Amino acid sequence: MLIEGYDDGPLTAGEPLLDRPGFWSNHLPVLCADGDCAERPDPEWFGDDGADADALSEVLFDPGHWPVFRVPAGTGPGAVVVYRNLAGDHGTDYLLTDPDGGGARRIARWDADFTGAGLTWRELTGIADGASSTAEVTEAIEAAEPAEPAEAPEAPEAPEASEPAEGVRDIPSRLLLLLPLLTDPDIPEEASARVAAALTEVGAPAHTASATADHLLAHLARRSRHDPAWASPLSGG
Repeated sequence: MLIEGYDDGPLTAGEPLLDRPGFWSNHLPVLCADGDCAERPDPEWFGDDGADADALSEVLFDPGHWPVFRVPAGTGPGAVVVYRNLAGDHGTDYLLTDPDGGGARRIARWDADFTGAGLTWRELTGIADGASSTAEVTEAIEAAEPAEPAEAPEAPEAPEASEPAEGVRDIPSRLLLLLPLLTDPDIPEEASARVAAALTEVGAPAHTASATADHLLAHLARRSRHDPAWASPLSGG
């Protein structure tokens, strides 16, 4: 797998990891990295146990393999999530891709903190659902943080019209993969129910999914309100 600008990284397809116990309890707790809560997310919140989370973390953060998760869309922009397991510069990069899969640009990264441009709830769910427009992705790439151009991962034969290319097709997984990008000062009320439903779909206990969703979204809402200069890359602002 090749992505221009990641020549030194041993990129590997990460999609098979989504079905392994421990993935979501590694991917989502980063949202609480601000330390502004009395209770850190526990693996059990995501249907995992500590052993699952530890075992998967050894794979997910292995410097010898950088997992890549592709979130393509049929007619609009998609995204790529790269676990950048570089010694001394570990983090997660988020790239937006052109509708034809021909190019990509990093818009944000999670290291110790979130830096870059996030997405509104409407924009995030548009990508998760495969419904964002070509015009939006053009504006996004133009407004994204300066970064080296990047090609999207090599893809197989072109899919039929309106069908996503190879990558993550499951909508709940697409939504949760991109959830760390949510930077919306006005997260709508329905967001909690949708995130809770997605968590349940990927294995979180149904009786605690709503509380877990509220916990994660509360951190994202605080981050948005604390950045008065925030503007979405899809807005062109």
